[in-house]
Amino acid sequence: MLRTRICELLEIEHPIISAPMAGAASGELAAAVSEAGGFGLIGTGATTSPDWLRDQIRLVRERTSKPFGVGFISSTSGLEELIQVALEERVNAVSHSFADPTPYVATAHALGVKVLAQVQKVSHAQKIALAGVDAVAAQGTEAGGHTGYQGTLPMVQAVMDVVGDIPVIAAGGIADGRGVAAMLMLGAEGAWIGTRFVASHEATKQDWEKECLVQAGTDDTVLVQIYDLLRGSEFPADIGHRILRNRFVEQWHGREEEALARVDELRAEIVAGTRANDPNIANVNAGSGVGLISSVEPAGAILKQIVAEAEEILRSRPQMLLGG
Repeated sequence: MLRTRICELLEIEHPIISAPMAGAASGELAAAVSEAGGFGLIGTGATTSPDWLRDQIRLVRERTSKPFGVGFISSTSGLEELIQVALEERVNAVSHSFADPTPYVATAHALGVKVLAQVQKVSHAQKIALAGVDAVAAQGTEAGGHTGYQGTLPMVQAVMDVVGDIPVIAAGGIADGRGVAAMLMLGAEGAWIGTRFVASHEATKQDWEKECLVQAGTDDTVLVQIYDLLRGSEFPADIGHRILRNRFVEQWHGREEEALARVDELRAEIVAGTRANDPNIANVNAGSGVGLISSVEPAGAILKQIVAEAEEILRSRPQMLLGG
């Protein structure tokens, strides 16, 4: 059985955390991952209401008695109200991404709530290490959705080097047991998995979006900023957006200045395309590991398969390499 410090910290069976993807990671997905022995995170975003979050937290508790948490895009407005709900409901942990979590750590700890922080730069990790967070997720550019520009492999190693004894979780491009085994051998204490769990029955994405993930290959993702620029998102300027390549991207990626001169027209096109479920216009978030996804499965089954594969690799591969 895989056992790391993250398992001890979060009181979970397997060192797998489902990413708090806004629009995909509702209470249903978090509950399924936690019930299977991982750590499920409910995802919140700029449009999340406190009432919705409270309902999702209570839904998780109806479905499992196991630990779970809530993740925040901490650069968005309205954050304090959402944090207050999570703390009032005494979730087991909260996670912060895309902003400094320092102002929120002491209050969470006073209530017995663990604090995780996701970083996209080593310099961010250095600062967050001083904030007293319980664990750091080092996110590489292979991650789907909003992410940085550093590769997962060097990012995880560099973050481990600067955060001292704080457990580091690897994030970005991990979609099966091989990726988990590689990150654990690297020294990470767990894996933070997003795209693979979007292709699950429990993820709150439409069937056409999940089918796009199943059909996509590793070469089909691209890191852009065009959608965020046109929408006026609250993500930091140095954060990219990894999605599946489509016709809209082919037309406007690299022509951002020209696109912004037509912002109202193109924003309306994105809204219409999204409402029409048109993958040629609507963005579908996907990490580089999307090419490893071949089917939509229950989240619990996905987690168990990943863990079983990682355990088998870690039992057999070192002996093969070392001649044991």
